[in-house]
Amino acid sequence: MPSDMNTIFAAFQDHINVEQDLREEIRQVNKDIDQKTREIQTTLQIIHHEGGLLKISECCAQSRKLFLDVKSGFSKLSSIVPENEYYRFHDHWRFGMQRLAFLGALTVYLETGQMAMIEEVAQLLGVTTRREEGFHIDLEDYLMGLLQLASELARFAVNSVTNGDYKRPLHVSQFVAELNSGFRLLNLKNDGLRKRFDALKYDVKKIEEVVYDLSIRGLKPEEKPEQSSST
Repeated sequence: MPSDMNTIFAAFQDHINVEQDLREEIRQVNKDIDQKTREIQTTLQIIHHEGGLLKISECCAQSRKLFLDVKSGFSKLSSIVPENEYYRFHDHWRFGMQRLAFLGALTVYLETGQMAMIEEVAQLLGVTTRREEGFHIDLEDYLMGLLQLASELARFAVNSVTNGDYKRPLHVSQFVAELNSGFRLLNLKNDGLRKRFDALKYDVKKIEEVVYDLSIRGLKPEEKPEQSSST
C-alpha cells in the first residue's frame, strides 16, 4: 500500500511540476508584455504635458508601433496556453489586458475622437473577440478599459485648458457623457466592473466642471452655426 501511495503522489507531483513550469512560462511572456505596456503609457502621457497637444499624431503613431510588440507577446501566450484553458490562467494577464484595452481605446480616441470598438482593440492586441476561437479579449476586460479611458479623458480635459485648448474639453465632455449613457444600458453583475462604473459619474462631473468654468470665464468657444447650402 505505501508503494502504491508513493506512486500516486509522485504522479501528483509531476502534474504540479508541469503546472508550475507552465505558469512560469506565462509569467515571463507577461513580463515582456507589461514592459511594452508601460512604454505605450509613457508615450501617450506626453499629451498631458506642455506642448503635448501638438504631438498627438506622433504619440499615436509610436503607440501603434509598440502595439506590434504587444501583438507578438499575445501570439506567444496563445501558443503556450492549452486549448480551452483560457480562463484557468486568465488572472495572469487580466489586468494587463484591461490596461492595454484602455491604451488602445485612448489611441483610437486621440486619432478619431471616436470610441474604439472591441474589434479594433482586439486587432491591436492580435487576439480575437470570441472565446470559441481561442485566445481572446474578454468583454469585461474591454469594458474596464473604456472606464479607465473616461478617467484619463477627465484628466485630459483639465490639462487641455492648462495648455490653452478651450475647445477640446467640450468634445471630451460630449464623448464621456455618451459613454456614460451607454454603460447605463448595461445590467452589470461583475463587482469590479460595477464599482468602476460607479466612479464614472465622478469623471463626468469633473469634465462638466471644466466646461462650466470655461463658460463663466468667457472662454467657452461659441458653437458655429451650420452654413446654409443655398446661395
